[in-house]
Amino acid sequence: MSVVLRHVLKRRRVSPTTGGELPSRRSSSHAAPFRINSAEFAAAAATVDQIPKLNGCPEVIVTGRANCGKSTLFNAVLGRKDLLRTSKKAGCTRTLNFYAVGEHPGTVVLVDAPGYGARGRPEWGDLFNTYISTRKQLRRIYILFNGKHPLNPADLGMLAHLSDTLFSEEGTQPYTLQSIITKADCIPDKSLGQVIPKIQKQIWEAAPLCLPPIITSAVMRPMLGIDAVRANIAEACGLGVLKK
Repeated sequence: MSVVLRHVLKRRRVSPTTGGELPSRRSSSHAAPFRINSAEFAAAAATVDQIPKLNGCPEVIVTGRANCGKSTLFNAVLGRKDLLRTSKKAGCTRTLNFYAVGEHPGTVVLVDAPGYGARGRPEWGDLFNTYISTRKQLRRIYILFNGKHPLNPADLGMLAHLSDTLFSEEGTQPYTLQSIITKADCIPDKSLGQVIPKIQKQIWEAAPLCLPPIITSAVMRPMLGIDAVRANIAEACGLGVLKK
């Protein structure tokens, strides 16, 4: 059993970026390692020619199966309730949505991608693929998985596809791939010891270079894994700690 899993089973947290133990879930007084002083909608792209140039600062993009909870999670990461639109209906996000984070014009840009899978649309895949293959300022792709369910063929196909894109024709790695497990609050405690390792195994078999999953819940109080995601974004973009 991994160190991360042992601590999750105890309802404690381990930092996926440093390996060090974070305070117990019972404590919410610790300072977040990634602070946001502002976050605002910057642009949306429904087609390839609408992808904005912006200011060239580091970018990360978030993807996942339709209705995996990515908008809810990243609203929590950005400290906002409704910056990213949420809906109980799958397929709510229909464009690449760009959010500038930090002092104007932004220190980091977070890109929210339409969901993939049975309820996603083929044209959204073309838009996403063009973005990740041409965006020089892209630093990391975050792929989210709903912890309530094992990975399905769409998830595994997306992981394999992204794994194939991690190296350029020149042999360089333009960006990295980070997995996140959402809705950990929906996994019964007695099942954690089976569910998390199974998802981890599926991830690494499909994409061996994918970084170890961050386990999250935006519903738990205090929330689980949100500070770890913030620290992970800062590390990916080479920013260290962002403060208010």
